[in-house]
Amino acid sequence: MAKKDAPPRWDRKMQQRLARGEAAALGELYDRFASLVYSLAHRVLGDDRAADGITREVFAHVWEHPDTYDPKTGPLRTWVASLTHRLAVQRLRATETAALAQGGQGSAEELERKVRHAAVAARADYIVQAMPAPLRAALESAYFQRRDYRQTAVDLGVTEDEARRRLRLGLQLLSTAHDTATPGAPPEYGGAV
Repeated sequence: MAKKDAPPRWDRKMQQRLARGEAAALGELYDRFASLVYSLAHRVLGDDRAADGITREVFAHVWEHPDTYDPKTGPLRTWVASLTHRLAVQRLRATETAALAQGGQGSAEELERKVRHAAVAARADYIVQAMPAPLRAALESAYFQRRDYRQTAVDLGVTEDEARRRLRLGLQLLSTAHDTATPGAPPEYGGAV
């Protein structure tokens, strides 16, 4: 059995393949994570073209600097999400700062509030996408279909206790989106960069 802190095999192999310059590895990585990267960038920037640009930047960075990912520090998915978040926040700050410099509405405090809000939203999206399917299904039933825990239990074919458990766990995970995107949070994924 593998050590608990050993990185997943796929992540190690992918990093090695990228370091060797295998174009097929980049394609595989893109297929697996492009929708995540785009949705996180779009959540932060609120713009299709800007999200496309960030998506290109993320995969260009991965291709040009595969050695910046260390499988021992965590999953490749988290590293890609963190890179996306950092680049999107940099783009948001640059765009908003340029607008302020040109006499646009707002202030530096508003910019930071906007960045924090975008960070929380992007982290929440990431959490929902990364959570186990049973938790995600329960939250989607409750939120999008406006079902209570009893209706959710029927929809999912589980007991009411199980539906409540799934909803509680899902909401607990989502609550961390705000906790880690507050000022003073460590500069990791979700923190205001």
